[in-house]
Amino acid sequence: MPKNSMKIFTGNANTEMAEEICNYLNVPLASAEVKQFSDGEISVEIGDNVRGADVFVVQPTSPPVNDHLMELIIMVDALRRASARRITAVIPYYGYARQDRKVRPRVPITSKAVAEMLMSVGTRRVLCMDLHAGQIQGFFNIPVDHLYAAPVLLKHIRETFQDVIMVSPDAGGVERTRAFAKRLNAEIAIIDKRRERANECEAMHVIGDVTGKTAVLLDDMVDTAGTLCGAAEKLIERGAKEVHACCSHPVLSGPAIERLEKSCIKTLVVTNSIPLRGEALKSTKIKVLSVSELLGEAIHRINSEDSVSYLFV
Repeated sequence: MPKNSMKIFTGNANTEMAEEICNYLNVPLASAEVKQFSDGEISVEIGDNVRGADVFVVQPTSPPVNDHLMELIIMVDALRRASARRITAVIPYYGYARQDRKVRPRVPITSKAVAEMLMSVGTRRVLCMDLHAGQIQGFFNIPVDHLYAAPVLLKHIRETFQDVIMVSPDAGGVERTRAFAKRLNAEIAIIDKRRERANECEAMHVIGDVTGKTAVLLDDMVDTAGTLCGAAEKLIERGAKEVHACCSHPVLSGPAIERLEKSCIKTLVVTNSIPLRGEALKSTKIKVLSVSELLGEAIHRINSEDSVSYLFV
């Protein structure tokens, strides 16, 4: 098989994205049967010859996180045993990313454990997007290409909203929000909040003047939507004309959709890093933007040994 022969596989996490990437690259989606036995164990059978191939496995570790993570690990192991030349894990959404440090005694650093598992089964490169914490790249002892959805989100904001002020829903997202505001030539505001328990937070007050502005909340992910909805209420109280939200990863677990529908948020713009499920598909507030071409271009450049750096915004 030629040195740069490329094969793209996918598990069950986001088959639509994998197909879009293949359409962009004008290559067929490689054959793999990924299923579960009746007891829940995962079975993988690779249908294509991959000996000497440059293999990419498109698999966000999105909910159900453990099933999709195990699919990825088992697929990589199967491909390594089938003599693939190099295996790149394409992980648009990296599960367990929020467990990136010890916040209390006797707790794990699970995102590090996930990195160790991926490397141990034969992953030789990782392509990911909008990690919750950039330092997760350092958990890998292999090359990591960290892309950002910013070009896609910025284009939408420019074309859709006027008189914008970018808002960070917490102190941790200030750097990300400032980068967006700079490219939009817009002002920035920050929500000062206090988190009482996991998945629960209380928005306290707004730092910055949002009066009469279109406030755009920016985050890397939306999980239970408590942070965004609480922040949106505070922004309206402080005089914002209307509130929209943008994020890369629509986790949307638990009461997220119910909260979003009842909130004063006009629209929630997300990417297709995680496919929408259940009630999220019916929501008229959610708009999905595709990052498949961005990932497809990165895969092409990795395969052809070209620079990926111009994709880093």
